[in-house]
Amino acid sequence: MKNMGGQSKFLIGAKRVFNIFNFLKPAPHIPEIEDQAAVQKKYKYWRFRVFYSMFMGYVLYYFTRKSFTFAMPSLIKDLGFDKSQLGILASVLAMTYGFSKFANGIIGDRSNPRYFMPFGLIMTGIFNICFGLSSSLMFFILFWGLNGWFQGCGWPGCARLLTHWYSQTERGRWWSFWNASHNIGGAMIPLITAAVAQYYGWRCAMFLPGVVCIFGGFFLMNRLCDTPQSLGLPPIEKFRNDYPTKKHTDQEHELTVKEILFTYVLTNPFIWILAASYFFIYVIREAIGAWTVLYLIEAKGYSQIGAGGTVMWFDIGGMFGAITAGWVSDTAFKGRRAPICIIFSACIAGALSLFWFYSGTIYIVDAILLFNLGFFTFGPQMLIGMAPAELSHKKAAATATGFVGWIAYLGAASAGYPLGTITQQFGWEAFFLALTICAIVPSILLLPLWGVRSAEDSIFRKKEAAAA
Repeated sequence: MKNMGGQSKFLIGAKRVFNIFNFLKPAPHIPEIEDQAAVQKKYKYWRFRVFYSMFMGYVLYYFTRKSFTFAMPSLIKDLGFDKSQLGILASVLAMTYGFSKFANGIIGDRSNPRYFMPFGLIMTGIFNICFGLSSSLMFFILFWGLNGWFQGCGWPGCARLLTHWYSQTERGRWWSFWNASHNIGGAMIPLITAAVAQYYGWRCAMFLPGVVCIFGGFFLMNRLCDTPQSLGLPPIEKFRNDYPTKKHTDQEHELTVKEILFTYVLTNPFIWILAASYFFIYVIREAIGAWTVLYLIEAKGYSQIGAGGTVMWFDIGGMFGAITAGWVSDTAFKGRRAPICIIFSACIAGALSLFWFYSGTIYIVDAILLFNLGFFTFGPQMLIGMAPAELSHKKAAATATGFVGWIAYLGAASAGYPLGTITQQFGWEAFFLALTICAIVPSILLLPLWGVRSAEDSIFRKKEAAAA
């Protein structure tokens, strides 16, 4: 009896803990507004508000994700870390963030992004500050790993919002413009963090993004909302008369976790192809973002600020590349994402070769080469990240993109310690050779997806229809 009483108290305590997170539940649907003029006006207002809010929020996520990258030279100088140790920290973030994207994607599909996304941003700010207060490798690993976990709350919220507020034939453009938040955040953080690290020390370079993101989280809570139906608006497909296929399948009912995972994600072969391709794209993206500042300092004699200002052009080029890729996939390829990914992936190899073989130290030339490399890298980075949402189910978008993102960040983890060790042992030539191989593989893997546009085109949906 005593034991049963203890179990009862435990269950009551557990229930109270779970009740704390009730605020994350999806907002309920309310009766649909019948006045079409009011619907038009409200949709226009909320689409813009949702977009700029999640855009700014994801820029801030990058502040706390990339802050360490541009403090790396200072950590080498002040604390005596080598490339392998720094690579451990890069890999820890990639592994925890990657798995978090998948796990939090499952949660995100069944959560209200108005609170889910800001909660993660506030926590990343706190752990950036904790990192800046530490000095040992053990605590760096702990706090950077926790930062990586809460970074995984950002993407699922955005995936849910982008699939509910923007329809199939316009989504490539909206998603690509939103994807520019990666590049703006990535371009701003070198200037901010490198300058702060150089003049005020690496600890201040961790504190500043942390404080900014804590305040940014409360701003997001005020600005974001959940689905159109939670505001009395019709689903976006009905509003724009833009359905993925001629057959208007029900995409609005909530799915169970089992349905999400085993009907629409893990048994979908095209999701696995996207995931494998994303792995190699992310090796390249993270390797250039994480190691190029050090490369320019060591191999070309750049200052810390000069290297940060040069690497900034990788993200600026990426912004234009992602927007171009999204627009072309919407218009020239009518919503098919794979063709652009294949073409851009092949071009990455050429862009890498140009940057590798140029041994000069002219800033404008290095900036142009990095702009070019970013242009072709962020096209497939954006579209492969978006495609799972269209090849699964609307209510499984965060899980599908999160799963693919998890595999991608295993690639990102490979760009940390493994690639750092290769570079330490064999030099920068081995670094660039490995990345060139990684650029060729996705252009081959993605060929079966050339003609695929929606979930109904995929093999698993055809089998499902045949069985019915």
